[in-house]
Amino acid sequence: MRGLLLGVMAAAVFGLALGDAAADQRKVVIGTEGAYPPFNYFDSDGNLVGFDVEIAEALCAAANFDCEFVVQDWDGIIPGLLARRYDAIIASMSITEERRQVVDFTGKYYTTPAKFVKPAGVELEIPDDKAEADAALAGKVVGVQRATIHENFLRDNFPSVDVRVYATQDEANLDLVNGRLDLVMADSVALLDGFLETDEGAGFEFVGPDYAEEEWHGEGAGIALRKGEDDLREALNAAIAQIREDGTYQAINEKYFDFDVFGD
Repeated sequence: MRGLLLGVMAAAVFGLALGDAAADQRKVVIGTEGAYPPFNYFDSDGNLVGFDVEIAEALCAAANFDCEFVVQDWDGIIPGLLARRYDAIIASMSITEERRQVVDFTGKYYTTPAKFVKPAGVELEIPDDKAEADAALAGKVVGVQRATIHENFLRDNFPSVDVRVYATQDEANLDLVNGRLDLVMADSVALLDGFLETDEGAGFEFVGPDYAEEEWHGEGAGIALRKGEDDLREALNAAIAQIREDGTYQAINEKYFDFDVFGD
């Protein structure tokens, strides 16, 4: 009986400890797009998955946050943050000066260049020099996701191109497949994993140089937060450093990529 009583008391103490630990957890709601494979998307069972999602879960574990996800269309994702629908955006958002005018960012958690994709059977060369590239693409119809760094880059550097914007990258890719576009531009990894290595992407290929100019493409993908949320930013920066140091980041990286997506 004494042993049973001690066991019950121990269980009660353990339960209280767990309750205190749970009470200590900060609730953090994360906004993401859910339409940007391999970074954030829904699998065939309707589960939200991807590199961004797993990194977010790892950061929440490292920071002892109780996290949940909210899915938001890309062109409304910053307004949703400012309206307090969620506390942080983890959705492959590039850190740019334009966005810094309205939100704060953590340090980067990955960086990859942008590229064009064209039909494999079409003869086309895109020079490294942007002015020459614009001349080579004069009159071409190029699809890009709306309200992205890639749209801004195209409009600022390729005035001779007919830019068509889409709500999601998948919609742009579909119009390329259906012959309504000459090219698309997006993040190279998103195009490779989300399009070129799929059945729909057969017969298409990268063309031209990598584009990674800080003025347009920023400093890499970071986590966006409302201005003034310094404690949250510092906690997430510490969590990024922790998962980079303890091997968690590398394990997630290797699940999705055969190279270090973090970059230099």
